[in-house]
Amino acid sequence: MAGKDFRAETQGSEPTSSQPARAQAFPTRATANATGAAQVGIPTTGSIGICIGEVMQISGSSSEILIDLGRLNALRDHDDPAVAMAGQVGSQIKIHIGNLWLLANIRSQKMTNRAEGVIQAQIDFLGEGDEEKLTGRIFNFRRGVTRYPTPGSEVYAATSLDLKQVYAADARPHVEIGTVYPTKDIRGALYIDALLGKHFALLGSTGTGKSTAAALILHKIVEMAPQGHIVMIDPHGEYAAAFKNQGALFDVDNLALPYWLLNFEEHCEVFVTSEGKDRQADCDILSKCLLQARSKSRSAEGMGKLTVDSPVPYLLSDLLNIIQNEMGRLDKSTSSAPYMRLKGKIEELRNDPRYAFMFSGMLVADTMTAFLAKIFRLPSDGKPMSIIDVSGVPSDVTSVVVAVLSRMVFDYAIWSRNETQRPILLVCEEAHRYIPASTIGSGQSVRKILERIAKEGRKYGVSLGLITQRPSDLAEGVLSQCGTIIAMRLNNDRDQDFVKAAMPEGSRGFIDSIPALRNRECIICGEGVAIPIRIALDTLADEKRPASSDPLFSKLWQDSGGEEEMLERVVHRWRSQGR
Repeated sequence: MAGKDFRAETQGSEPTSSQPARAQAFPTRATANATGAAQVGIPTTGSIGICIGEVMQISGSSSEILIDLGRLNALRDHDDPAVAMAGQVGSQIKIHIGNLWLLANIRSQKMTNRAEGVIQAQIDFLGEGDEEKLTGRIFNFRRGVTRYPTPGSEVYAATSLDLKQVYAADARPHVEIGTVYPTKDIRGALYIDALLGKHFALLGSTGTGKSTAAALILHKIVEMAPQGHIVMIDPHGEYAAAFKNQGALFDVDNLALPYWLLNFEEHCEVFVTSEGKDRQADCDILSKCLLQARSKSRSAEGMGKLTVDSPVPYLLSDLLNIIQNEMGRLDKSTSSAPYMRLKGKIEELRNDPRYAFMFSGMLVADTMTAFLAKIFRLPSDGKPMSIIDVSGVPSDVTSVVVAVLSRMVFDYAIWSRNETQRPILLVCEEAHRYIPASTIGSGQSVRKILERIAKEGRKYGVSLGLITQRPSDLAEGVLSQCGTIIAMRLNNDRDQDFVKAAMPEGSRGFIDSIPALRNRECIICGEGVAIPIRIALDTLADEKRPASSDPLFSKLWQDSGGEEEMLERVVHRWRSQGR
């Protein structure tokens, strides 16, 4: 192997009978600290690099190395930040084998013998690259390992030039979102087709910059693809401020979601209030009456197959009249109670102004084409974002509204397969609210459709982006369907374990550093990056940030005045249920 022999370089003499062989292989900490880098033999230049240890054990993706603590201490003030970080948890090392360089990430460390100054470290192999003959640098880096080193192989510190070759984005379409840790100038990139083609998840505890990170990534995508199609479910009204110039904003005032777009399961969640065996009876009656109401629509004329799920307009008054007629039949199989429950709920929703965005009398016309055009941005006209602000939607129908919008995205993709393809990205903020781990209770329609999109969506050109602060509350298996995981700091042990279980094996060392991430830092693993990567995200301009900043108590509690007028305005909006 090219380069100096590790033992000869560190000791300079043959082992004696009074000293163990391992002590001869590594200088003691006292010797290393006293002599400095030059005297322990650390080369400052050379084609191979700076040797810091040797391979101890090889076992597939995870192996063990021994590191000379004296050499690490001598490198702490190195001009290259990647070399100065050499040997630390989360840093990268390289191993020379033949004409290849293997790159690995340090997962964990422990002191084997304090007197010898030897550290034992576990590593995860990230990939391999060819060796440039003249300079010894890495080029043509790729994921995976074809040749493993043998115990005793020398371990070298990865330099910033090495990392620049490794992390440099190739010719595939990509967006740069930050700087690779621990360097200052190497840009971290996401490959758009791989990121969106196989779904992604953005995870992070409250206050870590999760919303700003989501806005940054979406802004970069929009800048690269101004004719895209992105539908974002915004449960807190945060993102309207961030995308006011790049998208269309919809809330309860202008959403105009026709009630007749609901399928039968969604109708049951809205209209059926009973539980247990009574619920099944109510659903059976609603199914029969709803099919009759749909069949009276002009849009149903000429349709060969009309089902209770067919999205054709019908009048609520027709549905109420049919329920009334069925209730008056002498041959009905139940009492009048189920019919009365259905009538009472439908009339309540029709008369409640909070539900006007869905049950307004103006929503009866066949507006399906126009509704799809505005929600899916067809055409986008340079504003590809469709922000659906559901913060003003009554809580008892929020999950149904999200279910309808999500299902429309999926159904459109299915029924437009013979047309020019228009892939759609569906982004769900607070995803744990809509894809809960529980399989019982209300809100199951949205859970089912988002799970189906996670499993099948990429086949039809539907991409799913999940944003959540509680990944452990997500339905089992959904996170594993996400090809790219962007993890910010997670404070909860259960969430950390959940994310680790969904990560590929070679990235476990990166995941161990999740609790120690700073704000606006993230670990990215999966299809969207060449190898697992830790990134310090770019700063987003104020006008592009979501309205998610926390109130400053110390400042706001210093102000006073105008409370009476403010309360009058608040009470008026409160009573009128409007913004």
